[in-house]
Amino acid sequence: MSLTGTGEPPDGQPPPALFPVPEPAPPARGGPGRPAAGGGRRRGGRSGRAGSTATADRSEPTAEAGPLDPPDLSDPSDPSGPAAAEGDRGGRDEARRQLVFFGAEAADPSVADLAGLLAGPGKVAVMGGTARLSVVVDAAWRVHVLVAELALRGLPASWEATEDERHTVRTSYTRTLKPLAAAWLRGPVKRPPAGFHLNGRRLRLWLAAAGVAEPAGFLLRLGAADAECRAAVDAALAAAGLAGEPLEPDAGGPAYRITGRRRLARLAELVGDRPPAAPPTAWPARP
Repeated sequence: MSLTGTGEPPDGQPPPALFPVPEPAPPARGGPGRPAAGGGRRRGGRSGRAGSTATADRSEPTAEAGPLDPPDLSDPSDPSGPAAAEGDRGGRDEARRQLVFFGAEAADPSVADLAGLLAGPGKVAVMGGTARLSVVVDAAWRVHVLVAELALRGLPASWEATEDERHTVRTSYTRTLKPLAAAWLRGPVKRPPAGFHLNGRRLRLWLAAAGVAEPAGFLLRLGAADAECRAAVDAALAAAGLAGEPLEPDAGGPAYRITGRRRLARLAELVGDRPPAAPPTAWPARP
């Protein structure tokens, strides 16, 4: 079944009963030009309409950039006296501004962001000069979020239920995804390309597809057969300031567990505001 970029079926038909009704998007923050969370508008008032040729051309992932150097959010070593306290506050504010700069809301969506899905359980398949991306998710709200995110990148998507009561979200075969597949596939094996890194937009997609809230933190789940990816993904998480504890299948994995107040605050800032379809407890809250 095909859904539109807002996660709704065409022709005004209601979504299947298994889907929750997304709550209304909260008011936009940050002044004119900033989109509301989960909306279909892009920064600067440009439309995120699915199927835009200009979007696909501009979004084509021709090369991987180098890893980002995350800002240092550590507290000053000597916060004594009024002047030092003022400097402490100023330093934290500056670090927060730098952190948001690398977050999900800092730039327009691009096809290269789908590397976040491939860092997790996403798969990419090639057919001739085209490629298709797919991911199996365990909750209906994830379908809503991913379909909308894919549409923002000019990639209409469909979904179908699986026999184990999960859902497969997939794009059509398209030339737009061929560079992504070429970068990630070594024969039939998925492997991150040289220079792979994680930013806010990639982490947002990974979290939407396979992030699981725990009492002490968040799990970012991996593909069951993606052993070749784990060293590069581990390094990318550490470079983003999100070094996690790797979990093997017998311990609830394969996944990374992100814990600690500062790491969770960094994760929340990087992935941005909760999508309207996501339950409040399923998304990291900003401090």
